[in-house]
Order: sequence, then C-alpha cells, then structure tokens
Amino acid sequence: MKRDELGDLIAFLTVAEERSFTRAAAQLGTSQSSLSHTVRRIEERMGVRLLTRTTRNVVPTEAGEQLMETLRPAFNDIRSRIDALSAMRQSPGGTIRITSSRHAAETILMPAAKRLMAEYRDVNIEISIDQRFVDLVAERYDAGVRLGESIEKDMIAVAIGPELRMMVAGSPGYFERTPKPQTPHDLTQYNCINLRLPTLGGLYTWEFERDGRPLNVRVTGQFICNDVPMIIDAALDGLGLACLPDDHLGPLVDKGRLVPVLQDWSAPFPGYHLYYPSRRLASPAFALLVDALRLR
Repeated sequence: MKRDELGDLIAFLTVAEERSFTRAAAQLGTSQSSLSHTVRRIEERMGVRLLTRTTRNVVPTEAGEQLMETLRPAFNDIRSRIDALSAMRQSPGGTIRITSSRHAAETILMPAAKRLMAEYRDVNIEISIDQRFVDLVAERYDAGVRLGESIEKDMIAVAIGPELRMMVAGSPGYFERTPKPQTPHDLTQYNCINLRLPTLGGLYTWEFERDGRPLNVRVTGQFICNDVPMIIDAALDGLGLACLPDDHLGPLVDKGRLVPVLQDWSAPFPGYHLYYPSRRLASPAFALLVDALRLR
C-alpha cells in the first residue's frame, strides 16, 4: 500500500465515524471539498459506493460498514502503540542496553544502575561485558562505556569518571630481589607482564610522559594476557611488573600489596566516558541514567 492510499483510508474512516464531512475536515485539518474528493477517489479505486450523502447526513453503505470494520481495529492498534510510545517519552521506563568493560561496569556503571532501578521500577538495564568496541547501532546498544581517549569523534561522550594515570607496580617480594627501575628505559631489563589488546590484537606499548615529552617503551616478559584481573593476580604473585590505570592498582598500593614505581613519569588522561550516537529523542530512562552517571 502506498502512503497516499493509507492517508485516504484514514480520511474515509474519520468521515464515516463522524458522519459529517464538516466535522471530519475540522478534525483532520483539511477542507470539506478535499475530503469529498478523497472519498470519491477511494470509491472509484474500489469500484463500490462507500458513503451515502444527503444534505444533512453522511451514512456508510453496507460496503462502507465492512471497510470500517476492517480498518477500525488496525488503526486503533496503531493509535494505542503510538500512545504507548508517547507514554515512554513522558515517564521513565523500558530497557537500556549498554556495552562496557568489566572494571567500569563494576566500579561506576552498576552503582548508578542499582540506584536508578530501585527508584524507577519500570526501568530495566542490560549490561554486556566486552573489552572490544562494538557497533552500537548495528548491535542495538543504547550506549557504551570506555576510556575517553579511545572513543570515536562522531560519538557523543559524557565523562562519568575522573582522569586516570597509568601506574607501574610490582609486589613487595619482587622488589626484594630486584631493584626498582629509575627510568622507563630500565624496563627493558625487567620481567614485565604484557597486555594483549582485545581490539587490535597487538601488545600494549607502555606509555610515559614527563615535562610534556612522551616516551613509549615496548617491554618483554614471561607472561602475556588479555584479561586485566589475571594481570593483577600475576603481579601480586611476583611474576613481574604490571602497567595499568591507577584505578585498578591504586587500592592494592594503598593496602601495601603492590609497590608503585616511575610515578613521576605518569601523565593524566581522560577517564571513563559514556558514549552514544545521538541526543535525538532520548528516552526519559536513558536521560536519567546519563544524569546519574555524569561526573560532577
């Protein structure tokens, strides 16, 4: 069915229900003559009279009544579904799907999601843990959470966590048998735990900066892993040095379980961000989640 044919049927149903071209024209925001022409066009297309017109009344014929019975349930269903969508815009509800790294989900996303779901019982949140970048639109996610510097420029990004710094740390036992490195260049002589990048597949090059001068070091070691918790466990077990954002290692440093080194070579970088394709027609539930996560 063509779009103009659907419009014609809506016009016919309105006239038939109102039993008046005048009232139907006012409801549809058009003229009586235009409506009359539309109904005649439908009758000519179907080859049957649908309305009996008198000077005072407009009455559906038997064929018109049958067409009304066919159209009314379909259009009522469309109206109810549109009303439901409008209600979603007015009150928080529905499902929000988010892809996130595990650490960001555990430390930032879940605390906010729990508060939101407790306050709004019609809000559902689905979190998918994934280190890789996914196509939000193709995989039907509403948003993602990643480090700010890794988000594509065409995305809207909202800071939800503070700036971070990379931290190099090893266990106290490791440094009992090995002196601490004094510069990043020294790391080439150390047993370092490499991170296999989940997106590109290569090894993370350890990044440093001092006095505005960046310095990258490719390290080697006995253990390589693409899972951050396992890298932390390996560092705690004394297998070598780990280089991860300070929000991963900082709590363990505070407890004395890890010892940081080369701290004066660490520069800040953007922390976790919520990112999504467009601000257009965001649901109330999603707007609430963005506001709950937004860094203040």
